[in-house]
Amino acid sequence: MTTSSAKVDVLGLGCAAVDDVVFVPSHPPRDGKMQALRRARRFGGLTGAALVAAARLGARCAYAGQLGADDLSNSVRENFVQEGIDVSQAPTSAAAGVIHSMVIVAEDDGSRSIIYESKGDIGAHPTLPAADYLRRCAVLLVDHYGMTGTLRAVRIARAAGAGVVADLEDDSERDFDELVSQIDHLILSCAFASRITSKPDAAGAARALWQSGRAAVVITCGAEGCWSVDAETSGPVRHPAFRVKATDTTGCGDVFHGAYAAALARGDTLSERIRFASAAAALRASLGEIPRAAEVEEFLNRKNTRRTAA
Repeated sequence: MTTSSAKVDVLGLGCAAVDDVVFVPSHPPRDGKMQALRRARRFGGLTGAALVAAARLGARCAYAGQLGADDLSNSVRENFVQEGIDVSQAPTSAAAGVIHSMVIVAEDDGSRSIIYESKGDIGAHPTLPAADYLRRCAVLLVDHYGMTGTLRAVRIARAAGAGVVADLEDDSERDFDELVSQIDHLILSCAFASRITSKPDAAGAARALWQSGRAAVVITCGAEGCWSVDAETSGPVRHPAFRVKATDTTGCGDVFHGAYAAALARGDTLSERIRFASAAAALRASLGEIPRAAEVEEFLNRKNTRRTAA
């Protein structure tokens, strides 16, 4: 495997997924039966969807997590290429795979239920990509899949001055606490952050997760917005969410992470990164698709115009 010398804005190592989405009028009752409105196949995963978002928002992206030789992995690989994401450093192995999910989306409120299965080695490879390649990224995007390889990559990237953005949903791995201590841009959902900190609210969880050496802690709360802590603030700061009519909330958190990473790579401030990421996530919820840069810019311009007029 050759190593590219090109600079990468956002490099992802975590899980990728194939999502088979079924749209229904509302969530069916237990033991009930309901006719589907339509269905679609999409590509997601904590890191996979975030990378697609970052690429659509103008970042130069690459994926270097493990992929299998099966049909689902091949579909993921082809989708990355179509989105302009470099996969030249993604190791292929018969022992590797991707997550396969069945997603049920209720159109009355945009809520969803996810049923998934994972087979094979998923996420970061223990020893790949090469250290020189890791040092070329501006932002490293990781999750909890492939813990050994993730920790290795995080240490190399941070030593080289890269920002590390993490999306974590599982604390069962042995080295989870060590990984959390190494992340300088820690972005977690309110539910997960509350569970691992035993704090009942997002502001308290953000404060508990803050430590010297971090750049930012962001706790996302969906339609309620998010809370952040960084070295410039004396305490948690609330960032309201944009109000939209949600049609499908699948992957909104992943889009937030990807947009945040793209904005970090171009040098935006924390408040600018959160506003940009919040707009991208809101559009994902309302449009049902990951937005592109022009759509986010137009959305923010409309919001700025209304705020100025008010």
